[in-house]
This record gives sequence, structure tokens and C-alpha cells, in this order.
Amino acid sequence: MSQEQPRRPQSDQEPIKYGDVFPVAGSLADKPVAPQDAALMQSAETAVLGQTQKGGPAATMQSAATRNERAGLVGHTDITNAAGDEGVTVTETDVPGRRIITESVAGQVLGQYVEPTPVSQMNPTVTARQAVITIGEALEATAQTAGNKPVDQSDAAAIQAAEVRATGSTIISPTGVAAAAQSAASMNTGLTRDEDKIKLTDVLSNATARLPADKAVTRQDAEGVMSAEMRNNPNLATHPGGVASSVAAAARLNESVV
Repeated sequence: MSQEQPRRPQSDQEPIKYGDVFPVAGSLADKPVAPQDAALMQSAETAVLGQTQKGGPAATMQSAATRNERAGLVGHTDITNAAGDEGVTVTETDVPGRRIITESVAGQVLGQYVEPTPVSQMNPTVTARQAVITIGEALEATAQTAGNKPVDQSDAAAIQAAEVRATGSTIISPTGVAAAAQSAASMNTGLTRDEDKIKLTDVLSNATARLPADKAVTRQDAEGVMSAEMRNNPNLATHPGGVASSVAAAARLNESVV
């Protein structure tokens, strides 16, 4: 699997656009690749496939978005309406002996590749499927997309909001992921070096097992988690690839399940 690497446009004043790196058309081709677009695709790949695919659409988008941000052509929290409103999706189609994975933004395919799978002797029918992502799985995806980020109060608030929505109870389990996140955030406050701080991966790698209960992510869950993360961030923003971003990506994926 390989994806075309970002090519810098002829003018240094022009951002890298979707049409520069993907075979897309229409208005999407003219939109700059934004950091939050890349974060959504990264979260989607991780939620569905277990990790970001090397050389895949998420990696290509991240590379382009990073160049655009470093050039001052997009902001760190920018997101296009194509990704934010029309959606980012990663789907799987199982056929005998292989799995076809398709990744899209706003309904346009950015990349498609095939992975071999064992051939079933019982039911060789073609099925298209996309797993429903739970809150626990979305939190675990964050451990992949932003695992090296030190846990702060905005992360702890977002994780607590996620746990409350997963369990349906405002009572926080002392052994749950929310309590662990709050403890990490409090401990990190007294530390100065990032390398000494507790990271998101330390808290979220086994989030599903630590949740007292779990459920499929909905748009309402994503909105609640995003609100909690933003309220507790001094810049009133979410972290790219962070808790809110991963939960939002999972909600969009779940909405596309037929």
C-alpha cells in the first residue's frame, strides 16, 4: 500500500490542497489539507483498523497539513467543511480471500487498498461492513493518535465526560479510566519536564477494560466530550487527534453504518 506523497505547489504562498495529493475533483480538490482533517482521518483509521496505516491517506494528510501549518497557511485548529460537515469515513468490504479498505472525505475516495484474509469455506458471499465503534474503543484510538501527549485537565475532563456517557451514570468509578485521568492530570501539574509526565497512552491503552460499561458512540456523545475538553482548555480548543477528535471521528463512522 502506498499513497502519493505531498507535492509542494508551485507558489510558496499556496497551501497543499487535496487535489495536489489525492485523485479528487470538484470543490474538495481546491481545499487546503487542514490539521483537524488529518486528525479525524488518523482517528478513523485507528478506530477501524487498529492503527494508522503507513503511507495511507491519514499519513499523507498529516504530512500535507503539517507543511501548511508550518508555512502559516492554515491554523492548528483549522478544519474544512468537507471533513467537518460532510465527514471522514473508513470502510471495509470483505470478499473471499481479501479485505478491501476504502478511505474517503466528503464522499470522495482518497485511497483504497486490499489486504489478504483467510478464505471461509462456509459462506463465500461478498459483504460490506463497518464496525460500530464504542466509546472505549475511541478512547483507545486516542492512545494511538495522541499517546505521547501529557495528560492535562482538558484531557481529564473529556475522558470523564466520555465515561459518564458510556456508563449512563455520573458516579465515577475509583478504578475507572476517568479517575486515572484525573489523577494523572493532577500529578502532571506538579511536574515541569514533559518526559516525566504521565501520557495519554498510559491512561487510555486499556480504556475498554477499565470502563464499568460501554456503548456505541453517538453524535451527542461526541458533542458532550468536545464541550468538556474545550471548556477546560485555556485556548478553548481541542487537541488534534486527542480525546474529543477521536470520539468525533468514531461518531461520524457510526453514523455511516447502514
